[in-house]
Amino acid sequence: MAQTPQWSPAAANDWYSHQPWIIGSNYIQSNTVNQIEMWQQDTFDPDRIDLELGWAESIGINTLRVPLHDVVWEHDATGFQRRIGKFLNLVEKHKMRVIFVLFDSLGDPYPELGHQRQPKPGVRNALWAQSPGAKGLVDAKELQKALLYAEDVVANNAIDKRILAWDVWNEPDTTNIGRFSTSEPPGKVDMVARFLPEAFRYVRAGSPTQPVTSGLWQGDWSSLAKLSTVERLQVDLSDVISFQNYDGPAEFEKRVQWLKAFGRPVLCTGFLDRGHGSTIEAILPIALKYNVAAIAGDLVEGKLQNYLPWDSWQNPYTGDRKPDVWAQDIFTRTGPPYNQKEVDLIKHLIASAPKPAPVGPKPKKPGKGSAK
Repeated sequence: MAQTPQWSPAAANDWYSHQPWIIGSNYIQSNTVNQIEMWQQDTFDPDRIDLELGWAESIGINTLRVPLHDVVWEHDATGFQRRIGKFLNLVEKHKMRVIFVLFDSLGDPYPELGHQRQPKPGVRNALWAQSPGAKGLVDAKELQKALLYAEDVVANNAIDKRILAWDVWNEPDTTNIGRFSTSEPPGKVDMVARFLPEAFRYVRAGSPTQPVTSGLWQGDWSSLAKLSTVERLQVDLSDVISFQNYDGPAEFEKRVQWLKAFGRPVLCTGFLDRGHGSTIEAILPIALKYNVAAIAGDLVEGKLQNYLPWDSWQNPYTGDRKPDVWAQDIFTRTGPPYNQKEVDLIKHLIASAPKPAPVGPKPKKPGKGSAK
């Protein structure tokens, strides 16, 4: 199988030098509970997306990290690709780019197309769907379909400049403790470790011109020797290093320093847990200091209910129980920011960020009589 090679550290750093400071948010349209509901035909809502991206544009956000799902492609590949195109048109309209997430180990291991349940009262992100899910890990035919989905989506968008990067797999080694752990297939992490290199191989078979990555999210990253098997694969296979961290500023800065030592550009693809010190005010200045991309946990209050803390999985916020502060979400469902001081700071930091290096002129083609 022909595939594009991994970028060298020099090529990755050169690419990154030409980017503006990458600042943004994870995103799905607020009237959906998961990736399936966002992307399937009956519930894809470009008008709502247009509205919400307009709010993001108004504060200077230039990047969205957006999950896809293989089950939508499996049942309607042509329509799915068409909806991706419509989404990219809206991204371009609002002067942004997107990081698409292809696979995800977080959430329900048995995703299904069609009508999705309503969110559980008082519980954050209760209906997120794994991609490819348990069947894709244990059934060879399902696995092959998932790999072909990744190759096809990338191949159809391989030269699209509106796509900043491909995130191959979100939290690949999570076992969803406290949520879906009893439904996970035995030996899931070992199966993911075998599947992950194949996932990268099929993504690269789509000949992407954009960088490819998969983000670290737990563990000790202070040296290659301390990485788990899956983490080592993520680092070894990625063009740029990405990570998520929802701790306070000291822990965030320590992890940035660990990852900078690997010699590639660093993208934070998930932060923001206000109740535990991962705030806009605490994290963004550090990200800018180290020139690290900063993607907040969620954009708009909606059916995901990601404004609720993670402990809502065990103890729902119902009745009189309310969070002291929102965990995530930058905008309320009707448009005003959750915290005006946060968006004022975002605008200020964007204005103060260094400008990207200019792209040099293309070499002139030799004319008549010139040396060749």
